[in-house]
Amino acid sequence: MRTFQSLAELPALVGQEVAVSDWIPVTQQQINQFAEATGDHQWIHVDEERARQGPFGATIAHGFLTLSLIPKFFDSALEVLDTKMGVNYGLNRVRFTGPVPVDSRLRGRLKLLESKRIEGNGYQMTWQVTIEREGVEKPVCIAESISRRYA
Repeated sequence: MRTFQSLAELPALVGQEVAVSDWIPVTQQQINQFAEATGDHQWIHVDEERARQGPFGATIAHGFLTLSLIPKFFDSALEVLDTKMGVNYGLNRVRFTGPVPVDSRLRGRLKLLESKRIEGNGYQMTWQVTIEREGVEKPVCIAESISRRYA
């Protein structure tokens, strides 16, 4: 966990990897709950028997489930003490570059691409989030995540 006293410390870190999250497990229960929430019941996600015979040898997490872990990566990787509120503002580029088999562990590498002041005593930041799967060299997802934080 990397801790900052204020948002004003972050602009100096543009272009740098700022933090790396803890490892987060991806379970079949999470995959099934995500399928229920989104209506995406494709067999490669939820049919364990059929998926064992499929191209990945097991069920895999939905790409959007992997993407939805970004807030958890931030929660375990960095803290800004003077922040009262943060909101997701959107995404720029997202690429799903590898599968996430059930029971994988993922973590996020957080590189600050841009930080600028905005109205309401806040900052808008663009982060490159590289999501890694434990034991695999190639990342499983790379996304530009835009967030706003307010002091």
